[in-house]
Amino acid sequence: MVLSTLAGCVFEDTSSSSDAEVLAVFTFSPSNNIRTGDVVSFDASSSTPSNGLTYRWDFDGDGSIDDTGRTAEWNFDSTGEKTIELTVSDGSKTSTQSKTLNVVEATAQPPKAEITQYSDDEDCSNDDLDENTHIVLWICEMDKSMTDRDVSATMTVTLDASDSTAGDSSQYITEWHWDLDSETDNDNDGDSENDADLTGESVDWTNVAPGEYEVNLNVLNSAGMTDSDSIKVYVSYAGQWSDFEMGGNTSGNAQTLDFDVNIVYDKDKGNTIRKAVGELIYPQQDGDCTNVPGASNCRAKLDIHAINEEDEEAANTSDTGLDQRTDGDNCDEDSNDCVHLTLSSYMFTDTESTYGDGEWIFQIRNEKVNDLEVESFVIRLHYR
Repeated sequence: MVLSTLAGCVFEDTSSSSDAEVLAVFTFSPSNNIRTGDVVSFDASSSTPSNGLTYRWDFDGDGSIDDTGRTAEWNFDSTGEKTIELTVSDGSKTSTQSKTLNVVEATAQPPKAEITQYSDDEDCSNDDLDENTHIVLWICEMDKSMTDRDVSATMTVTLDASDSTAGDSSQYITEWHWDLDSETDNDNDGDSENDADLTGESVDWTNVAPGEYEVNLNVLNSAGMTDSDSIKVYVSYAGQWSDFEMGGNTSGNAQTLDFDVNIVYDKDKGNTIRKAVGELIYPQQDGDCTNVPGASNCRAKLDIHAINEEDEEAANTSDTGLDQRTDGDNCDEDSNDCVHLTLSSYMFTDTESTYGDGEWIFQIRNEKVNDLEVESFVIRLHYR
């Protein structure tokens, strides 16, 4: 009878809201360069739970309640470091968060942070670079040994903030902080763009691999005021191997040479390659080759294959006809074949239809029987 009576009834959840986590979280604006008399806005709307909380603000560190709303405003009449404390409660549990801010004199002037822009005059092909916004550099290894078929070179990038100014003639800059990774908050202060990965007016950033980077500069002056600037740094690469022998296919299997390349496409960090290119120049016929009567087996044909770290082949040049192998301004099409394999940035995105970034192989393959003296092979990684 009881079960029949209760059938079809909807029961309301009577569990207490006190089971929810109580967490005090607040932000304030402006977050820096606060002068005496400035109105500072405080916002605790990110505290949890979003309803049913009471808010108690202590702005002057004396332990008393100065305001009681989810949002509040305050101005400071003295300079120095101030500790702000927020306490939230749902009636049974409480949570507190404290933050510090710095208040400076009302007459203080902010500095002006400025990163000096520069670029290489030319790329690795001696083509002029026209750049006046970013730092654009090339790593050029144009005499690589065949015992080193690995693209792993890095470079040192100079970062200069000497064009920054202090604010006025009575002030000077006391700190220069360089944040080399705007996505990572190394000092855990809630701001991922103000870490001091390097410090100083002019610094050398070492072991920089080919890639696209955003660098942030934060300066502090003697009045306690700050400013920031950012710049994109592009490091591209070209490596060339010259005058080497490519073995022939004498066992029924193609002869291959592998060249290892690390390719980066990290959209979250803004480090995305624009394109990767392989450029191969070889003679149409080796000087030592003798044609078998009735056949033209001396006609060479080498190809470039691109393979990702999952051993998937993404592209190759094998479908390029012998009469179409004239790529490049410096190709002597009467005696040489010149083939290029270009991989666009799309191929390195992490989707089901593409191949991802990471460790790639650019492979030269010889399906022909005869060996061959190759004129040059170039790998270029364009990040700008």
